[in-house]
Amino acid sequence: MVITYHGGECFKVSFANTTIALNPISKSSKLKQTRFGSDLALVTLADPDFNGVEQVANAGKEPFVISGPGEYEVGNVAVRGFESRSNYNGENRPNTIYLVTLEGMNLCFLGALGTKGINSKALEEIDNIHILFVPIGGDGVLSASDAHDISVSLQPNIVVPMHYGEIGKKDALKTFLKEEGAEGVKPVDKLTVKKSDVESRTGDVVVLSS
Repeated sequence: MVITYHGGECFKVSFANTTIALNPISKSSKLKQTRFGSDLALVTLADPDFNGVEQVANAGKEPFVISGPGEYEVGNVAVRGFESRSNYNGENRPNTIYLVTLEGMNLCFLGALGTKGINSKALEEIDNIHILFVPIGGDGVLSASDAHDISVSLQPNIVVPMHYGEIGKKDALKTFLKEEGAEGVKPVDKLTVKKSDVESRTGDVVVLSS
C-alpha cells in the first residue's frame, strides 16, 4: 500500500489496481487542488475543502462515493462510517469518521473531527488501528494537543497528521510533534506499508509532504 498526501485532508491510497481518495479538495475550494483517478472516494464533511469528488473522477475512473455513516463494501475494500461532529469554518455540522479495511490493515480517517469525544458505539468498533489520520490544526477541528490525546487513546501503529499549514494553524505540526515526542521526524514523499511491517510499529508519527 502506498499513501501520498495532497494538502488539506486529501490523501491518495493505492494498492494493487485500486485507488482510494480521502477528502479530495474541490475545484471551488481556495486550497490547491490535485487531480487523479480513484475507484473509491470518501468524504467526511460537506465542504468544498473536502468534497471534491469531481477532481478524482479522472483517468477513466468514476469513483464510488461514500459521504456518510453506514457499512459499505466496494470490491475488496470494507468501509464503516461513524457519525461525529465538526465546527469547521465556525459551523457545527456532521462529520463522518471512517474505518477502512484493506489488505488486512485498518485505516482510521477522522476527517474534520472537532471534539476529542467519540461516541461509545464507534469506539467499540474502532480498534486495532494500523494507520490513524488525525487533524491537528484547530479552528473547528482537533487542536494539536487534542489530536495527541486521541492518538494516544486509539493506540494506532502509525499516526499521520493532517489539516495544518494552509488550512490550519501554521505552528500546529511543530506543536503536535512536540506532544508526540517526535520532534526529529522529517517529512517524506510517501508512506509505503505492508501489514507485516506496520504491526511492529507503536504510535510512530509519519509526516507526509504535500
